[in-house]
Amino acid sequence: MEIAIVLFAIAVIFISQSIKVVPQQHAWVIERLGKYHGTLTPGLNILLPFIDRVAYKHLLKEIPLDIASQVCITRDNTQLQVDGILYFQVTDAMRASYGSSNYIVAISQLAQTSLRSVIGKLELDKTFEERDIINAQVVAAIDEAALNWGVKVLRYEIKDLTPPKEILHAMQAQITAEREKRALIAASEGRRQEQINIATGEREAFIARSEGEKQAVINKAQGEAASITAVAEATAHAIERIAAAIRQPGGEQAVQLKVAEKAVEAYSKVASDAATTLIIPANMSEVSTLIATAMKMVQGNK
Repeated sequence: MEIAIVLFAIAVIFISQSIKVVPQQHAWVIERLGKYHGTLTPGLNILLPFIDRVAYKHLLKEIPLDIASQVCITRDNTQLQVDGILYFQVTDAMRASYGSSNYIVAISQLAQTSLRSVIGKLELDKTFEERDIINAQVVAAIDEAALNWGVKVLRYEIKDLTPPKEILHAMQAQITAEREKRALIAASEGRRQEQINIATGEREAFIARSEGEKQAVINKAQGEAASITAVAEATAHAIERIAAAIRQPGGEQAVQLKVAEKAVEAYSKVASDAATTLIIPANMSEVSTLIATAMKMVQGNK
């Protein structure tokens, strides 16, 4: 009975040593008698008990690695407190096992030294503006060395850039001054545009008034010309009618009568004025002479 129990225990140990189930996204490195033999893929695998052993187990998923904060000096001798995070993935289990004693520590240290080297080539202002370039250069520097470790560096991200308090205060003062400058420029541009708009409005108003005055003068002149033309046409029409009336039978007698009436009317107006001295011709035949003269003028116009 005891022998059966011992045999059963040996069988269980034998089976446990010979059968290995590798999870998905894992890789196990097998050594046979202390020498690398192969890499187990996910699924069921058979080993030789007591000869083969699992030496290393690697996770093939993307792994985030927090890079410790460190002090970096920029090109213009300014200290920066920088920390970041690195994402990598094991691509070769054999190299990850034998290429470095601790590839995680190696990647972390290389990321720090590469970051100091990249930031040392940039000025302070550029470090804030070119984070993407810094990240890309750090990844390129680490990835070249990490190939021997069976590791692929996927990306690096700077989490925080912290300058000294004095530099931070100076940067804040500079930003405040720049904003005040932009505010003053915007205000002056507003006043300038306001003055331009006022001047433009006054010029357009003056042009409109002058155009209105010009049109008023033109309209007045055209009205006066039309009035003169109408008066002249009416006078000419009246003269034509008078001339035509004179040509009719008895026209000359009518004209003589009209001239006589006008003469009498003129004498009567002069006589009605108290301040006027009326001199009556000694010979009243002079009145008839005046009428005869007027008639000769009418005949001449005919």
